Amino acid sequence: MRIVLVGPPGAGKGTQAQFIASHLSIPKISTGDIFRANVSGNTPLGRKAKEYMDRGDLVPDEVTIAMVRDRLGEEDAQEGFLLDGFPRNVPQAETLKKILSETDRRLDLVLELVVDDDEVVRRLSGRRTCRKCGRIWHLAFDPPTKDGVCDVCGGELFQRDDDREETIRHRLEVYQEQTAPLASFYADEGILVGIDATGPVEEVTERALAALRRFAA
Repeated sequence: MRIVLVGPPGAGKGTQAQFIASHLSIPKISTGDIFRANVSGNTPLGRKAKEYMDRGDLVPDEVTIAMVRDRLGEEDAQEGFLLDGFPRNVPQAETLKKILSETDRRLDLVLELVVDDDEVVRRLSGRRTCRKCGRIWHLAFDPPTKDGVCDVCGGELFQRDDDREETIRHRLEVYQEQTAPLASFYADEGILVGIDATGPVEEVTERALAALRRFAA
């Protein structure tokens, strides 16, 4: 199957992408993985991307798209893949459709992880990071034994700026601006399926696999 996974920050896309890809024996392809592979491999696209990253600028769409095109052309992605983090907007979705059509391929399913904003804020704002070892704790789901102190190394725990509520809500606003049209685009294509992404990880995975089975039937 050829699948795109979408959902807001904090929806658990990375975790679910890993489980689903493993279950279906297809490669999980994330833009983060593609960027790291190109930069560490010192490819021409990686060098170009690094120029922007070193300046603190966003990598332009054309560079990202070129990397995705190359990755989807690799042998392991010919029979199926799961894309996480791409496309992020309608122009990218249209470009992806064109890339796949060049090799007579098309997406089978776009799986949307649905979770409300308050739940996202609860998940992300509860994270605390150790200044010393980098271990991430969660005040509700995985709290340290002693408040503010890392169980692993005794380091001080702090809340990163991007885990603060105001930052999270801004990210959610940006996501809605970009992804509401994207969801509509794929709904019009007849391949969008949404699942409830709240609850234990295992339950969300089962919902996702059930949706895949229904769609493939």
